[in-house]
Amino acid sequence: MSIYAVVSQISPTRLWGLDSAQRLARQLAEIARQTGGSSVPGSTIPGNAVQWLKNAADAPADAPPDSQILVINGHYLFESRTLSGVLKRPDSLLVDKSASNTNRPAVAAALVNAQRAQDIIHCIENPQAGLPGDLNQIETSDMAAFDENLRRSTTPLLEVISADRKLALEGRLYGNAYRGITDLVTKFVWPRPAKQVVHVCANTGITPNMVTSAGLLLVIAACYLFLHQHYALGLLAGWIMTFLDTVDGKLARVTVKSSKFGHLFDHGIDLFHPPFWYIFWGMSLINFQAVLGLDLQQMYWLIIIAYVLGRVVEGLFPLLGSCSIFTWRPYDAWFRLVTARRNPCLIILTLSVLAGRPDWGFIAVTFWSVVTTIMLIMRLGQATLVRLQKGPLSSWLSAPDVANGANAKAYGIFGATRGAYGRG
Repeated sequence: MSIYAVVSQISPTRLWGLDSAQRLARQLAEIARQTGGSSVPGSTIPGNAVQWLKNAADAPADAPPDSQILVINGHYLFESRTLSGVLKRPDSLLVDKSASNTNRPAVAAALVNAQRAQDIIHCIENPQAGLPGDLNQIETSDMAAFDENLRRSTTPLLEVISADRKLALEGRLYGNAYRGITDLVTKFVWPRPAKQVVHVCANTGITPNMVTSAGLLLVIAACYLFLHQHYALGLLAGWIMTFLDTVDGKLARVTVKSSKFGHLFDHGIDLFHPPFWYIFWGMSLINFQAVLGLDLQQMYWLIIIAYVLGRVVEGLFPLLGSCSIFTWRPYDAWFRLVTARRNPCLIILTLSVLAGRPDWGFIAVTFWSVVTTIMLIMRLGQATLVRLQKGPLSSWLSAPDVANGANAKAYGIFGATRGAYGRG
């Protein structure tokens, strides 16, 4: 059975360069890719993929009688996961009880059979009309708040679009594009400046892949500069690269330009380059004195083994349940702030250059990589025992009323990245 989409009413207010029709088209295309389908207008799409109808008036005529139609109120701003939540609930109305001036809630979206589509369109375009009593009414609060992909826990986005709230709505989109659990630099330092650069990119047509390509050039530059003992310049290149690594992902999400290639391009660079930075740094050290009997070659191997094992542990952990190793418990979220990944290691290297001892930075990165990997392996072992005794693991962020429970303080920090929602 195919699912068709039709938008009733469109808001002209552009958020991150997109009006509501453009944003919805990209979001439905994204959902279709994730479900293995297509969203090309006029194509035949099986399963849960989505295709567009020409306009609201054509909804019943253009769709087969046994099809489902996703009717969308274009005056609302959605996250992709909000729309996905509606697509999982046939014969349902997504309502907004806070935005209507009538005695009934406003209709934001609905998934109904073809025969009912015009009824829903009439309800959207005529706020005084009564709602069908045989359809389930749902709100975003009925949908899952925990988003494992972005390691945060916030209610799926649903907001009325209006020109006077443009900045606030763009702030919501940007904040919701930001991970809640990440390293301390990405979480506490980059949100506000990255937002300004994302604005520039969105308004000038700079794409996420362009930003990622610039980051790749800086990765290579940093390797060269570290090798030739230009540590300060290499660190400058490295820090700018890490900043751009924040920008490209947020730009892709707020402009709904994520793609399989972009994902592989960005994450492939992120995955492979950190050990090379540390090894080239080590290769620049002259007259290096062995530490605990370990020479440079042996320390290179420690870095590589620790890094690879850490990544393997991260990859294995989701097999135990519905969460990653950093979203299982609050302790893991705190540990992610300083785990020996790129940004924390760059802090160590920067401090060593300021102290005039780049060799200390290399030694510290090596041993911190080993220590954190051992801790990750131990955490995997603990989680495996819990899985065997109590069943599949779930994240603490997915617990009911997590915002007010025993982990309320941690939720305030890791439920989302609060600094990303500001106007600055």
